[in-house]
Amino acid sequence: MTQSPPRDARPAPAPYTYPPAPRSGPEEIIHGVRVADPYRWLEDPQDPATAAWCAAQDLLYAEEEARWPARDALLARMTALLAAGGARPPVARGGREFHLRREAGRELAALAVREAGRTRILLDPLDTDPSGTTVLDAFEPSWEGDLVAVQLSSGGTEHSVLRVLDTATGETLDGPVDRVRRSPVAWLPGGRAFYYVRRLPSGHTAGGAGPRRRVYLHQVGTPADQDAEIFGAGRSDTQYYTVATAPDGRLLVVGASEGTSPRTDLWTADLTGTGPHRPDLRRLQHGADGHTAVRLRPGGGPPLLRTTVGAPRGRIAAAPRDATDPRRWRTLVPEQPGTVLQDFAVLDGPALDRTLLAVVRTRHAVGELTLHDARTGARTGTVPLPGRGTITSLTARQSPGHELWFAYTDHVTPTVVLHYDAATGRLSPWPGHSPAPAPVEGVNVTQEVLRSRDGTEVRMFVMSPTGRPDRPRPAVLTGYGGFGASMAPGFTPQAVPWVRAGGVYAVACVRGGGEEGEEWHRAGRREHKHNTFDDFDAAADHLLRDGWAAPGRLGVLGSSNGGLLAAAALTRRPETYAAVVCAAPLLDMARYELSGMGASWRDEYGSAADPAQFARLLSYSPYHQVREGARYPAVLLAVFDGDTRVDPAHARKMCAALQWAGTGDAPVVLRTEHGVGHSARATSRSARLYADVMAFFAHHLGLPLPGDG
Repeated sequence: MTQSPPRDARPAPAPYTYPPAPRSGPEEIIHGVRVADPYRWLEDPQDPATAAWCAAQDLLYAEEEARWPARDALLARMTALLAAGGARPPVARGGREFHLRREAGRELAALAVREAGRTRILLDPLDTDPSGTTVLDAFEPSWEGDLVAVQLSSGGTEHSVLRVLDTATGETLDGPVDRVRRSPVAWLPGGRAFYYVRRLPSGHTAGGAGPRRRVYLHQVGTPADQDAEIFGAGRSDTQYYTVATAPDGRLLVVGASEGTSPRTDLWTADLTGTGPHRPDLRRLQHGADGHTAVRLRPGGGPPLLRTTVGAPRGRIAAAPRDATDPRRWRTLVPEQPGTVLQDFAVLDGPALDRTLLAVVRTRHAVGELTLHDARTGARTGTVPLPGRGTITSLTARQSPGHELWFAYTDHVTPTVVLHYDAATGRLSPWPGHSPAPAPVEGVNVTQEVLRSRDGTEVRMFVMSPTGRPDRPRPAVLTGYGGFGASMAPGFTPQAVPWVRAGGVYAVACVRGGGEEGEEWHRAGRREHKHNTFDDFDAAADHLLRDGWAAPGRLGVLGSSNGGLLAAAALTRRPETYAAVVCAAPLLDMARYELSGMGASWRDEYGSAADPAQFARLLSYSPYHQVREGARYPAVLLAVFDGDTRVDPAHARKMCAALQWAGTGDAPVVLRTEHGVGHSARATSRSARLYADVMAFFAHHLGLPLPGDG
């Protein structure tokens, strides 16, 4: 690999003049390869030179945004699409139903509780912080429902602070407990204590490899510094832990996984003999190649498992408490070819003549909900859904009950919470959900099947005005392809005005995701990452070849790992695209492990410490694949300064490299948003981001939108 000699950024073709960016970074020999990092100085946001460069980029972005006449009309439309409000399925405890609820017109979701047919707000983050930069990350009610542990974070950092609230009054009874991040909370009966996961103080982290975590037992009303350490000492810095308890308090389950690895080790402890402070943890699963989640039931029944061990598409099993070998697990619902197991719930109320398992699967990313006899696994029925969409957040009562709640959405239907009564077979909207808007009109969704470079079938959802490639149109293609995450159907507000104005919006389900199970994920990670990029290339070619997309009017959009995918498409085939948007993108794969949460992603991407893995990382690292003199399309890089997952430095360095290298007349701009991070945000912030992205595409792909001059 060769690198050009250091120089400042050249003036861009009129009307763009880019801020100077000295190519002063080091050239290093890594595993025998000379690697240039000319913009390493942009990694330090506190450096005055970086601050000055960012300020100049803000001005350049403002100038570019002023050229988008559709932006204001899009913002109004996005605001309207997101303003309706909504809720998530309830967690039923002690006769109460706890849920996240966003009232129509409100910026953020609040914690609500429904009791005796009436709903009240228990905690609204806007009361804590009227600026809207504090969000509710997680909550967990006690088994009795009289207490609830809540976690809030500010500025997009996802560094949560945990408190315990009295459900009746909303009063804070315990906390704050810091150094948590969406920690699982496993209550003991009576609400006197719970297990949770907390990071050690920063001084206890060795070598910057990652935040060491521990499982603790917290006694409500006592300082967190007195919490008893239960698990985690001597383990890897990048281990993640889960904790769960049975409603009767007899059983504790601890799970551990290495970073984002699709493998889980599990331990169980019978608390009746040892008490909660010194659980005798015994292995339930160790060293098995698969991910396993545990569901505990009251009454001392065996743990129920959703696992990919021996079943890449997932199965449901029961495990004896003393089992230390997955071969002793009894399969209740076996793996089903062509589908992927997502979740399940137990229905066993007195109104039923037998215990049922409600099972959620996906078939090519589209959700299905079936009922099975818990003893035999035989299917007993199917729950009809409103359309070809996605089921999430399946919940049921912990005590015996025949009710089921879940969220449903598809590409044109905002999320609605549905209630299923297994005794009557009736499916209806849950009364705790504020009225949801009807599915949007004027958008047709089809699922295309295409072939990748190696002949593998890849599926893609296409949203269009007519449901067929009647004529080539301005098109936007997006995807993700990582960590086993699926691009399942979900309400896509940014696509609605685009398609209704005559465009096409496509979602590619490429390898690396979970749309076809764990084998699909593994076929697009580490040494197989090239499959992800090949699949995405094939999706773009399909849109162009079959007449969905107009040549010269195809754009690419990706966020986070999807931002890596979009940037790889940009650097592999810049001539294919007219505009590219990368939000919170991962771009410098030679150094991704050294910032944000990168150290925990080694199982997904590989490590630069290994020569062979480093060579693969460098071969597709977008930052290192920028070529001097290339004609790049219009590029928008969007970052959030509170992002603690993907360091905004990735986008800063890529922006400087593209501005230096390109010879075309299309702009490269950086959109920096302050006070938000990688995940949850106020609805007005989401509306502005969607509007800016789609206005950028409309301007550079030539799609007139309402409000264009």
